[in-house]
Amino acid sequence: MSRPTRAPGRLARYGFGTAEGDGGARAADLLGPDGLRLWRPVEQEPADEKAAELLGALSRAADPDLALRQLHRIVEAERRTTDGADESSLLAELHTDPGLRRRLVAVLGASAALGDHLVANPDHCLALRTAPDGLAPIAEGRLEPTGGGNPVAALRTAYRLALLRIAAADLTAGRGLEQTMAALSALADATLAAAYEIAVTELAEGTERPRLAVVAMGKCGGGELNYVSDVDVIFVAAEDADLPAATLVATRLIHICGLVAWPVDAALRPEGNRGPLVRTLASHLAYYRRWARTWEFQALLKARPAAGDVPAAQEWIDQLAPLVWRAAERPEAVEDVRAMRRRIIDNIPPKELEREIKRGPGGLRDIEFAVQLLQLVHGRVDETLREPGTIPALRALVAGGYVGRADGEALLRGYRFLRSVEHRLQLQALRRTHTVPSEPGALRWLAAALGFTATLGRSAVESFRAEWVTHAAEVRRLHAKLLYRPLLESVARVPADGLRLTPEAARHRLEILGFADPVGALRHLQALTGGVSRTAAIQRTLLPVLLSEFADAPEPDRGLLNYRKVSDKLGSTPWYLRLLRDGGPVARRLARVLALSRYVADLLARDPEALRLLAEENELAPRPPAVLREGFLAAAARHTDPVEATRAVRALRRRELVRVACADVLCRAGALAPAPSRPDGANRPAVGLVDITEVGTALADVTDATLAAALRAAQASQPGPPGLRFAVIGMGRLGGYESNYLSDADVLFVYDPPAGASESDASAAAHAIAEELRRLLGVPAPDPPLGVDADLRPEGRQGPLVRSLAAYAQYYARWSRVWEAQALLRARFVCGDADLGAEFETMIDPVRYPADGLTREQVVEIRRIKARVETERLPRGADPATHTKLGRGGLADVEWAVQLVQLRHAGRVPALRGTRTLDALAAAERAGLIDPADAAEMAAGWSLAAQVRNALMLVRGRAGDQLPRHGVELAGVVRLLGRDDPGEFLDEYLRTGRRSRAAAQRVLEA
Repeated sequence: MSRPTRAPGRLARYGFGTAEGDGGARAADLLGPDGLRLWRPVEQEPADEKAAELLGALSRAADPDLALRQLHRIVEAERRTTDGADESSLLAELHTDPGLRRRLVAVLGASAALGDHLVANPDHCLALRTAPDGLAPIAEGRLEPTGGGNPVAALRTAYRLALLRIAAADLTAGRGLEQTMAALSALADATLAAAYEIAVTELAEGTERPRLAVVAMGKCGGGELNYVSDVDVIFVAAEDADLPAATLVATRLIHICGLVAWPVDAALRPEGNRGPLVRTLASHLAYYRRWARTWEFQALLKARPAAGDVPAAQEWIDQLAPLVWRAAERPEAVEDVRAMRRRIIDNIPPKELEREIKRGPGGLRDIEFAVQLLQLVHGRVDETLREPGTIPALRALVAGGYVGRADGEALLRGYRFLRSVEHRLQLQALRRTHTVPSEPGALRWLAAALGFTATLGRSAVESFRAEWVTHAAEVRRLHAKLLYRPLLESVARVPADGLRLTPEAARHRLEILGFADPVGALRHLQALTGGVSRTAAIQRTLLPVLLSEFADAPEPDRGLLNYRKVSDKLGSTPWYLRLLRDGGPVARRLARVLALSRYVADLLARDPEALRLLAEENELAPRPPAVLREGFLAAAARHTDPVEATRAVRALRRRELVRVACADVLCRAGALAPAPSRPDGANRPAVGLVDITEVGTALADVTDATLAAALRAAQASQPGPPGLRFAVIGMGRLGGYESNYLSDADVLFVYDPPAGASESDASAAAHAIAEELRRLLGVPAPDPPLGVDADLRPEGRQGPLVRSLAAYAQYYARWSRVWEAQALLRARFVCGDADLGAEFETMIDPVRYPADGLTREQVVEIRRIKARVETERLPRGADPATHTKLGRGGLADVEWAVQLVQLRHAGRVPALRGTRTLDALAAAERAGLIDPADAAEMAAGWSLAAQVRNALMLVRGRAGDQLPRHGVELAGVVRLLGRDDPGEFLDEYLRTGRRSRAAAQRVLEA
């Protein structure tokens, strides 16, 4: 007896008993031998494999207990109609048709009302069968004939079958919200049309068919109907002669639809319920021209022909359209819309206010009112906004620039979430409701129906509540922004005449563009465009284009401020404004880099003439290393004073940084992106974030040239004994051609004394050259500094700054530790004596590429050091998930893994002997040392982290490794990377980092 009593516990694992609170005891009865015969209570297991599949399907229902009860009732009803036959034909169908099983169980677990309908009509379950061609039943809102008899009853049956198919597709087919709303609206149209025809056939014999149009309004008109809602309509008769019969048809149509599906509400007609049910087109026009209020024109935004005389309905809409699009010109129009929204909120019972997803703050009405007000205001001239549906209208507003992309996406996500909640609530009992339940069991069902599941430390209900609160808060914020302070993110075009408005009107225009300080922005515009000079006239021509670019950035104010700074410095130069006006994309390119990158803005503030680079495609391509070195050395040679020589070199470096950074910012800017070509005519891709290795190489080449020219100046200033050889060895990111915009130059200094010279004299001279090099590059100047860091030398800061080649060889032979060999993996000759550089590289090759690889102890040591670095070097308070350098799956993870492979195998695999991380990773994959999937994940993680790190520096203008989880900096990074949604990008970064981390761990532990 003990084993069967545990059966309910086993069934609880399928999710049964949660709602009942009985641990599955009731489910055991329904599934057992006296029920559906799907469960063996003694063995505590499904009756067979088919039963197991059905149990699995039931367990995935929103409410497994409800689905099981309803299925049991349907089977019992079926058995009663077949004289108690033991075998259920429905269960047999469920066993053999996985599609039917999935669809029926989903419906039974999500809708008690549809389950009751199927209990009363078991044969209707087969409407969900998979078609012979393997496709699911069509669920587009069509009414299919159900036989003769009472036409109203037949229509009700056809409606329920169509609704059943739509619900099943909604719950199982992965279809979007828009498809479900469109299907429900199409079903409403078909039902209205069928009811119309029934009503017409019931007219007295001899009565002429009236010309009556049924115009859909509200959600039905917008093609966004939900499961249970009044269907708003307006009845329009063509002529006075049609009114008597048309009124009979309209009255009967309302009655039929109430019996079949839902109430038909004609209260949006002129004078509401006090006015006549049917009016002629002429009567409607007279009313709307004289008496209609703003909310009535707002309601007409969703008008759409639905049934009856469709041409008459379209004529009615066309005749009223001019009145609709002039409604916003009324002085009280905007305030009327706002007041209507406030009244809706005031009429919500206080106890329901926080649970109302439709009328409450942060609910659907907030989105709809904001969209409709913007349509009324901007749709007067922009016909693309004249969409009846909320989602198409919102998309049109975003496409037209009236709502920013980020705001538009946030509103779309909020709308989809709230409408999905509304659909699930209404589908459960086919009852009109917009209130989230407070009872725990109902909340659990709702969360499950929406697809929420429990995670570590958070229940499904808590996850649902968190997402609901997030969407509601964002919708409330954007509603206030758009409805009460129309600060739209961007406008597609601002006409030049807009800048000649009164100061108050111009300030409002800047608010619409999204400027946080419109008063300050107005002062900048007045300074730039004031007066009657030619300069001011050109600025007035340029600024509409520039403002739209500034408005597209996370901080429009900063872009305008930076533009004013550049203009103040160059405004009197003849070429500046001419270049902006006539230089193709130059003006928009300049606006983009000034608005998105503090780093570039700071460089241009120091060297405004560098913006000439934006005019030519080839000027936005990196210079070849030989060209850079030759130019930098020539600039240094023109000065005898080493400080002046280095200043000239640093000015060239600044120009090259502008070149690379501008190309980086523009590389994902669509038509603004540079497309340089090689001098030989071959195509050359633009440098940019799209290819992070090319960025690192370009920046390393600039640093190499800078060090070479500065070394020439230092050697001229501190000449050593004749024959002294001196070389600079690149280390770290410089050695690996992975420099970023604010990287120091990690180096080693090596010398070789001339034959017969004093070792001490040669050492002193070499030290003097190295110190002079560091001093010259560190002299305060308007140009970005280049720090020269020699901390990776033997013994670190405690060791001598410079060593001879022999001293290096002695140290590495006797004292070097495994981490120093690891650091040497990136060592390469940068500048100075090339032969000495080659000798140094040859000397260290046996150290960094040991012939016998690493000992077990050395591998353990590397892992230990990596763990310590992660623990000690990650800044306090940093988020390891989004730290690009030391975070999970970031730069350090991949580099340590790749370098360990190099140390272990490069002695016998020459292809691994390179300083670039991705090249070594690819070589390791080709050599079969790293699994291709792991190599791909690591490459993706390293590349994305490097891209984000560079983008952070461009956006901030200062060093930083931490990707923020919100705010304007995150928005700027996302914009630079060519993405639109910060949330989606952050999810992608976290996902990529997790996979990269796992792959790196596998390599490190191999």
